[in-house]
Amino acid sequence: MVIWGDVPGAAIVNGMILTSMVVSRDFQEVSVLECILGSLHIDVCVETEPYRALARFLKTKIDALIIDCDLPGSSELLQELQSPEMLARTVPLVIMGAAPGVNNRQDTGALFTFQKPISVDQAVHTLSAARNTIVEGHLRYHRAGVEIPVSLECESQKSIDAELINLSQGGMMIRTRDSFADAAGLQVSFQLPGAGSNLKAKAEVVWHDQRGYHGIRFVKVAEPEQRTLQLWLARDFLTN
Repeated sequence: MVIWGDVPGAAIVNGMILTSMVVSRDFQEVSVLECILGSLHIDVCVETEPYRALARFLKTKIDALIIDCDLPGSSELLQELQSPEMLARTVPLVIMGAAPGVNNRQDTGALFTFQKPISVDQAVHTLSAARNTIVEGHLRYHRAGVEIPVSLECESQKSIDAELINLSQGGMMIRTRDSFADAAGLQVSFQLPGAGSNLKAKAEVVWHDQRGYHGIRFVKVAEPEQRTLQLWLARDFLTN
């Protein structure tokens, strides 16, 4: 079974660290998984005891937690992973083999599954899809440091000039000498390096401090501009 989160000592792919933990004593299957995950640039560590895997999971970041459902104690581990505390930490789960006493994949919270003995083609397809899910999660929270001008327009005052500090899919941090923390109808406008036109978004201020820094959340971005932003952030993520 596979779960997604993060761990130290990982392989680095274009500046991005991806790691996995395999919970199994079936070393023939583990060796197959190591080969497949290695080809996907995902580092692998192995735990043979579910309780040790859970302890490690709680202490470290895991991109992929792969659990063998034939392993004694795996059903208890699955139950632990469905607790509210664990659900807040985990990302998509992939099941290898059938979980004892579970009739439905959704009961485990898994989005992906494959059977034992491992079919290499099926496992490659499944783990590639899971890897894409991990990367998308990383991109969703990636913040790019970029210093470019930003124009702010509010209903209650004239245009304000600011400097962009960092940028994500959901918002930005800016710095300006002008105060607009309670601004209504805020719209931000800026041009990313290499982009052909200005990006505009309706936004709101979520925090500010006395030094002129403001946290901005995007409220509405037109679909073409959202796509431009996503592609630009992906390039920044993969090249830095």
